[in-house]
Amino acid sequence: MPAGDDYLIFRPDDVDLSRSPLRRSIAEPTYVLGAFNPGLTRLPNGNLLLMVRVAEALRDPVQGDSARAIRWTPEGYVLDRHALHGLHIDDPRQFALKDRNPRLLGLTSLSWLLPVELDVQGRDIVRIHYDKAIEPSASFLDYGVEDARISRVGDTWWMTVCGVSAERHCTAMYRSTNGLDYDLLGVVLDHQNKDMLLFEGKVADKYMALTRPLGEVYFAYPQDSEWLGGPAINMAQSPDGLHWKPLDTPGIRARKGTTSTQRIGGGSPPILTDDGWLMLYHGVEKQGLVGVYRSFWALLDRDDPARILRLEDGAPLFEADPALTADIAHQMYLPTPVVFTTGIVDAGDHYIVAHGEADLACRITHTPKERFA
Repeated sequence: MPAGDDYLIFRPDDVDLSRSPLRRSIAEPTYVLGAFNPGLTRLPNGNLLLMVRVAEALRDPVQGDSARAIRWTPEGYVLDRHALHGLHIDDPRQFALKDRNPRLLGLTSLSWLLPVELDVQGRDIVRIHYDKAIEPSASFLDYGVEDARISRVGDTWWMTVCGVSAERHCTAMYRSTNGLDYDLLGVVLDHQNKDMLLFEGKVADKYMALTRPLGEVYFAYPQDSEWLGGPAINMAQSPDGLHWKPLDTPGIRARKGTTSTQRIGGGSPPILTDDGWLMLYHGVEKQGLVGVYRSFWALLDRDDPARILRLEDGAPLFEADPALTADIAHQMYLPTPVVFTTGIVDAGDHYIVAHGEADLACRITHTPKERFA
């Protein structure tokens, strides 16, 4: 049993790759680059569910004069070859084709989702549901299914994922009636609109969601503005959970004088409290190859979520903790501190919060509600 209120609950070595969906097609040795960024929800039986992103990589991605990438096809998984002389390989997660504008990337791993059931308090693993793993099943997911976020609205569980393919880098939607078995509904947001997560409840009978569009060009605010330009959290609404209209008003933006100088994005699905919609989000400080990821929080008006009641973007709510990953530090491939909050559930006098830690493992934190007073 994990000790204390902040611990790793699931690690790369907890994945049984003999039960990976890739085994049906690929016999070459693979390993778990990371088991991280888990969606979080509570099941009808009271237990918690982590939807863990498993990034599975070839042991030997470079063979001869080529780098190889894993790709799903309707007939099975295949290995694509890219000539080394045409690549930049300076990031353990990906390679880039030389002299291409905009950039064209290839991944060194393929991600699929593994449902891991925890006990009511999230301290013990009850069951790992390999039979319900979610793998690519459409061409817009053929390089992987990444970073699930799960929101329960009424009696339905909605799960957004980042779909990776050469066709588009999109947000896809899954839906479940029991929190464990999910059906793919297709693309809901197009190219590079990441970190989409639904509010856990409707506003004026409409679904609400956070989004985070990415792009090649952003425009500067006036020099005397408190805001920084760049990727920010926007909001959208929908009549049915599938067709989304962005709100005209801005959402949450990075501010000068904070550590979130590179970008910000959604973390946990907003949950309704007595004071409004509580949301946790990540802010990134530019540093090294990836940046430093920290978690912050905000409170939104219950009837008009575009109205921000409180924005706590100074002292971080969560930071990476090297002590948590000390015993698996030899598996770490990112030297920069990263905590990536992905879910929150109510546990009475406290919240149970899920994160990806160091892009490597799944972290659980028990946080007193007084922390948000």
